[in-house]
Amino acid sequence: MRILVLHNTYQESGGEDAVVAAENALLMRGGHDVHLEIVSNDSIQGLLSKLHTFLTTPHSARRKSWMRDLIALHKPDVVHIHNFFPLLTPAIHEAASESGVAVVQTLHNYRLLCAGALFLRDGSACEKCLVGSNIWSVVHRCYRSSLPGSVAIFRMQNKARQQETWQRHVHRFITLTDFARRKFIAGGLPHTRLSVKPNFAYNTITSEQNSRIGALFVGRLSPEKGADILLEAWRNLQHVPLTIAGDGPERARLEALAPPHVRFLGQCKPTEVSNMMAKAQALVMPSLCYEGFPMTLVEAFANNLPVIGSRLGAIEELIEDGITGHHFAPGDAADLTSIATHAFANPARLSAMGQAARSRYEEHYTPERNLEILEAIYREAIIEARNHISTPKDI
Repeated sequence: MRILVLHNTYQESGGEDAVVAAENALLMRGGHDVHLEIVSNDSIQGLLSKLHTFLTTPHSARRKSWMRDLIALHKPDVVHIHNFFPLLTPAIHEAASESGVAVVQTLHNYRLLCAGALFLRDGSACEKCLVGSNIWSVVHRCYRSSLPGSVAIFRMQNKARQQETWQRHVHRFITLTDFARRKFIAGGLPHTRLSVKPNFAYNTITSEQNSRIGALFVGRLSPEKGADILLEAWRNLQHVPLTIAGDGPERARLEALAPPHVRFLGQCKPTEVSNMMAKAQALVMPSLCYEGFPMTLVEAFANNLPVIGSRLGAIEELIEDGITGHHFAPGDAADLTSIATHAFANPARLSAMGQAARSRYEEHYTPERNLEILEAIYREAIIEARNHISTPKDI
């Protein structure tokens, strides 16, 4: 298949960028002709550029024309869109479907329904814009505490709703979990066009058997990741060393609060993280938000590593409690302390859960399985596009 992939990168590189790169490489290894177009938020510099972005976030006529030119040049069978906010805009979906091309949209986060993209406000889950008016996103300044940014997304969401953009111009949506699929159905997306495709990880496990000890946290040190809860719990687990791999705005404050048996390593290379996973007894994920599909979780499973995670959103769905890891109440340090104390007191049980996690990886999260799912989604989108003729709608 000829596949045109589009992605709008953020100013700070993150998990979405890594997923896009890995997925494109997988498609090319599968024999597909892939062309990747990337635009970057680094181009938003200065007041005029920011004003232009604010005005065109709901729809960019220039991007629509640009998209038509790309389609004429590459003649794709499928246009696969990842992040389109704020530069690409929903105009590219219109251009692709009106050109008769199958359009696939991966929903890495909840931006279509939530300005903050995480269904998170003041440290806990918030669905006010899912069950009611999205004006709340403006009232609470949910996009980076910015009124202009929140207004821009509010306008984008409302224009897409009024124009029926998602119903008329996307043939398949990809959600990363069934939890996310249910949220998007509740938000009004057509359930028949929502497909679940998880992220995948490469097999990094070695034949060498390591002696495992302690717990591991891998992730950005920002409030929504729940590192405060982790440190509070670990003050009561003096016998279990904890390694924290990651950086972020909260690092200095968290290091100052950490007990002596907690090590901060900062940002680590993927190979370093994999080596740490091979030596730990459990990965801990105390996230306070729903998450999309944490790559660290599937990488842990690939490394025979069970996961102790928040009973919330995607993490709750991906961990089978008592089989591939443990759940604890989100934001509850006392519950995490209790669960972790019991888990690390039973190393043989942790090891068995690690083996179950590895089996889950082999069944669901290998590159080979992921390619099969993605190719099937593309075929469904092509059939849908043939049966669904998009026509321009007044803007």
